[in-house]
Amino acid sequence: MSNRTVLITGGAGFIGSNFIPYFMSKYPKYKVLNLDKLTYAGNLENLSEVQNSSSYTFIEGDICDMELVAKIFEDHNVTDVIHFAAESHVDNSITDPEAFIRTNIHGTFTLLNAARKKWQDGPGQNKSEYSDSTFQHISTDEVYGSLGSEGYFSETTSYAPNSPYSASKASSDMIVRSYFHTYGFNAVITNCSNNYGPKQHNEKLIPTIIKNAVNRSDIPVYGDGKNVRDWLYVTDHCDAICAVFDKGRFGETYCIGGECEKQNIEIVNTICEILEELAPIKDGKYKDHIKFVKDRPGHDMRYAVDITKIKDELGWSPSENLKSGLLKTVDWYLKNLC
Repeated sequence: MSNRTVLITGGAGFIGSNFIPYFMSKYPKYKVLNLDKLTYAGNLENLSEVQNSSSYTFIEGDICDMELVAKIFEDHNVTDVIHFAAESHVDNSITDPEAFIRTNIHGTFTLLNAARKKWQDGPGQNKSEYSDSTFQHISTDEVYGSLGSEGYFSETTSYAPNSPYSASKASSDMIVRSYFHTYGFNAVITNCSNNYGPKQHNEKLIPTIIKNAVNRSDIPVYGDGKNVRDWLYVTDHCDAICAVFDKGRFGETYCIGGECEKQNIEIVNTICEILEELAPIKDGKYKDHIKFVKDRPGHDMRYAVDITKIKDELGWSPSENLKSGLLKTVDWYLKNLC
């Protein structure tokens, strides 16, 4: 299909607002619809580079609104969906889980149902003009739970979510999977590790470190800071999503990671060292403001992702290492937010 109209949900959020400009530069002939509710985490200023493009349309709205979603599919003849929209902050899911259940589960179902009605005549009966349409569901490695000191998550790891956030994402993954197996629906799932980079909301770990360090405020670190995450630079993630969009097999799951396992305290220390290079201070060191705080409930100890499948099948691998990615990230925040 040469003339595609791609509905991107949550495009004003962190990953979405990095992805849309990347996607549009890679596929200049495609039309892009950005459906976003513009909650606190959405920021249209992060899409200034595409807002005047004739191939880009922003639609403010809720993915749970069945009438709106159906109308978008009909009015714009949506051929593909790349579904980012989600409530994603674990701490918020602990204090207000209802919003996560609604958006992440019901919202995903609403999109799937609208796409199925538009693209299919019935189970296993894809309309010819939508035979290669794709519903790409962007999910997280947190659905797999927590690892010990060894081993990796892979596409065959059993789900074991430990927070309302990860449970809601696991549920949405299962609904997407069921649409492939029940209806022969053209769906694919990606489960990514922790993203970082420009445009991320201040509530997340790395922006919080940068902001608090520059403001000489306490830099909070949960527990002993030894929780391990696999860190993925956001542009690498965008590239991986495009690889799956181009060549991924329907019904499959692809794990996406940065091959960069680090303890949280290592991330904090590295950012402080970069700040010493880029914005040195005369009185004391940035590390002087590190403060260990009470651990959050259900805090998974370690995530690590095996990306062998996406490497072997689709030829994708991350290009940024931690230092290069963090340098770009810190530099962006110093120029834009600090």
